Amino acid sequence: MPDTPPRTPPVKRTLRGRLARALVWVRSHVPPGLRLILGLLLILGGVFGFLPVLGFWMIPLGVAVAALDIAPIWRRIRGGGRQ
Repeated sequence: MPDTPPRTPPVKRTLRGRLARALVWVRSHVPPGLRLILGLLLILGGVFGFLPVLGFWMIPLGVAVAALDIAPIWRRIRGGGRQ
């Protein structure tokens, strides 16, 4: 039997793939101002990750969701003087 390379899992099943799909869904379904609030709420919920329902996984997800709105604001502030 020839040596075959190990199969890599589909993108959907990896953690990075799931996070990417979640961010695409949030970007297309949640309005811009609400994304920042949602991200901050996820971060706040992640702080209480020791509780049964909440988890520490909420902190990086909240940062990623909030960054969807913070990056355009930061670019506008930094490049606001240029025309």
